Amino acid sequence: MTQNYFEAEDLAQETFVAAYEHLDHFDGQHEKAWLCRIAMNKCLDFLKKDRRRAIPQEEDAFLYLADQETIETHVLAQEVQSELKHACESLPPPYRAVALAHFYEEKDAAEIAREQNKNVKTVQTQIYRARARLQKIYGKEQMPWDGT
Repeated sequence: MTQNYFEAEDLAQETFVAAYEHLDHFDGQHEKAWLCRIAMNKCLDFLKKDRRRAIPQEEDAFLYLADQETIETHVLAQEVQSELKHACESLPPPYRAVALAHFYEEKDAAEIAREQNKNVKTVQTQIYRARARLQKIYGKEQMPWDGT
């Protein structure tokens, strides 16, 4: 419920302390349900308090930064996309359109086949051959757009 291991650990301790403190109120039946109810109440109280505080924690800041796309990453991605488009456009006609659609526009073979009124197997073969030609253009290094 807390989405945080350490907070959950603390709340588990608080649960058992509260159970011990209120042991005289326990009727002796359904101890698991009784402990679960105390734990749930502790978690709900924690979440209510936590929302009111809303002070960002250090690890939350790092998670936020990790999720944000930096300017450098964005520029590099644009450069790779531009280079990829140029490489696809340099391919001969049967492969140019398929390569642009598959590698640059990220369409699958079935979608390309529908758009270009071709057989799916034909498009798959053209993608395979276009990939081989692009690998020659880029050398033996890993191509950044398809993980091969």
